[in-house]
Amino acid sequence: MTVPRTCEGCRARPVATNQRRFCHGCTPGGPEVPPPCRKCGSTRDYYAGGLCRRCHRFAPQVIDSCVECLGWGVTRHSTWMCEACRGWRRLVSCGEGPCRVCGDYCALNGEGLCRLCRRQTAMIRRQQRGVTAEDANRHGQQLFLVGTFRQRRDKPIPPPDPVPEIKVVDHRQLVLFTVSRTTPTGLAYREADPELVAAVMAAAKAHADEHGWRKTQLVNTRRALRILLGRQDTSGAPIEASAVLELTRTDGLAALPVLDVLDAVGLLDDDREPSIIAWFEAQLAGAGLPEPMTAELRAWFTVMKDGTTRPPRRHPRSPNTIRVHLRWALPVLKTWAAAGTTSLREISRADIRAALPSSGSARSTTGQGLRSIFKVLKQQKITFVDPTARIRTGSHETRDPLPLTDLDELNEALNSPDPARAALTALIAFHGLRNQQVREILLTDRDGPRLRVGDRTILLAEPVRERFTRWLDHRTARWPGSSNPYLFINAYTANRTRPVSGAYFTATLGINA
Repeated sequence: MTVPRTCEGCRARPVATNQRRFCHGCTPGGPEVPPPCRKCGSTRDYYAGGLCRRCHRFAPQVIDSCVECLGWGVTRHSTWMCEACRGWRRLVSCGEGPCRVCGDYCALNGEGLCRLCRRQTAMIRRQQRGVTAEDANRHGQQLFLVGTFRQRRDKPIPPPDPVPEIKVVDHRQLVLFTVSRTTPTGLAYREADPELVAAVMAAAKAHADEHGWRKTQLVNTRRALRILLGRQDTSGAPIEASAVLELTRTDGLAALPVLDVLDAVGLLDDDREPSIIAWFEAQLAGAGLPEPMTAELRAWFTVMKDGTTRPPRRHPRSPNTIRVHLRWALPVLKTWAAAGTTSLREISRADIRAALPSSGSARSTTGQGLRSIFKVLKQQKITFVDPTARIRTGSHETRDPLPLTDLDELNEALNSPDPARAALTALIAFHGLRNQQVREILLTDRDGPRLRVGDRTILLAEPVRERFTRWLDHRTARWPGSSNPYLFINAYTANRTRPVSGAYFTATLGINA
């Protein structure tokens, strides 16, 4: 049986048969009277191929009454019988026959009653005890919707098993020489401590349940943990992050879930080099600065990255601050190096004034970058004076945002089929939120039509609410088990509790926000 074609006359009903082009109502010389259904014999609701709507496989869904209890809400997929009547036939019925009250031929219980008469009697007996089945059904029967007598309750979720305590040892077994394990392992975990393996496996299961991991992700993470535990020279010692990354390269297992579990149980020794170090070295290598100047910049970088507890004390700065300050100052440093300057000790106030732009944001940013470097070098007693002291560089220019001249790209983003892109564009376009503000929005920040952003509350516009709701539906459908509290997530953060990165907005929006 195939899907019938549409009638060429009315373009609404299907053709009468596969060999014809019209339905019975549009047949030339007609209309014709449809034949009875060749399956059930009904003369109503003819559909196509000699079958009615109730019997044709591809007909629109028809909802009708149960053939036994007359309850409303069954379809042809259940052969026109509700689940309660199926259970009645399977568990209660003593055979078929005419009901002693209504006379219908159907499945009967031990009292000779059909299910409908039994339900009617039970309903009346709640008000009048001792009434007979004949008296309860004398004045008619109350019909009902199928599946409304007993609500199906989900089985209660058992509490998770307690995770055994994992004792992290402080000592390590020294080795004579280090062997690089670059071949895929497999069963090395058999040599690990069974109690430690069991405790880590239980912790991985608890972490997976809490963060909504899929079964495949949990299986692969457990396999990687067993291999890492089997490779340990000291059972119970923290595992280096570099060992996890090496396992990823050799065995093709994901590293981030393994790192998350080890960090959660306290078995992670994060010996990874921060990305800011590689970035800084790449900037120095491309700048071509003299060796003394490079050594001075490395001293500035160390203080900015790690801080110092020696007076004058200084807190570590974020990697973004280090990147911005070096980008602002590096063009001037290259100019000085090209002019023959080998060390920052040679720089005077006149050199600073000559290098600074005359005005605008360029003067402010260049001055801030140079002041950051010379201030640290002066505090560390690497330079004798700070040549940027008492030199005014002004502040960054503030400009009013200009109106958009081309709205086609914005309209395309607002009406995008991607729910994340449409919701992000609506929040930024209608309410002027910044990327950092959108990143930090939590699921609990929405209160009906209002949204809490920081210390203020925004009344969402109607277009924003529609796209907001569509994104939440998509988020729930795609990541139903995610425990991430943030509003916007992606495949990387769905199984974690961290916000998306700043690059997520540019990649999702397709336009600079």
